[in-house]
Amino acid sequence: MRQRIELRDITRVFEDGGTQRTVLDKLNLSVAEGELVAVMGPSGSGKSTFLSIAGALLEPTSGDVLLDGKSITGKSQQELSDMRLHKLGFIFQSANLIPYLKVEEQLLFVAKQGGLDKSQARERAKGLLEKLGLAHRRSAYPDKLSGGERQRVAIARALMNDPAVLLADEPTASLDASRGMDVVRMIAGEAKEQGKAAVMVTHDERVLPLCDRVLYLEEGRLVQR
Repeated sequence: MRQRIELRDITRVFEDGGTQRTVLDKLNLSVAEGELVAVMGPSGSGKSTFLSIAGALLEPTSGDVLLDGKSITGKSQQELSDMRLHKLGFIFQSANLIPYLKVEEQLLFVAKQGGLDKSQARERAKGLLEKLGLAHRRSAYPDKLSGGERQRVAIARALMNDPAVLLADEPTASLDASRGMDVVRMIAGEAKEQGKAAVMVTHDERVLPLCDRVLYLEEGRLVQR
């Protein structure tokens, strides 16, 4: 089974008031195609730092990140930007939709940034919106959507450029139990059906049965209890 994302011996040290603080300490993680991994841990344990490094938003002090077997270490900012656009799909706690764009336009905007052909982009957007039960909302603005609908649009947007890896940061935090379960089912389903890897940072224990593995960030490392 192909490993779609690997973090190898990731260490991240911050300067804090003249002293060095090690947030991540030789952390390791491999996530295969079709797999959804949940990462849990208390506030301040380094979950945001971990996700930022996995998403090529923050450089580790040492260690390596591999996407589809290729290291991202030493890449230029433009190369990292292209990688985030094509290899990584981000889903955040709040959907972060652009308020003046309609649902379909949210997806087409991402496709344009990724250089996707217009007709292909429209076809892909149509297919994703149908799959996620949003076809009837394609012309709605974000402020007319429910919380669950906004998160589904965020998932569709994250999938628009067919990334290898989905990274979700507390995607159910603002949703009730049933909508939260629906959102995580969709993330898990996309990972399995499309051969993607998904990593979800969460505090929501209700959704853990939907995950293939649950890891805990303790003392800078990921452990399985």
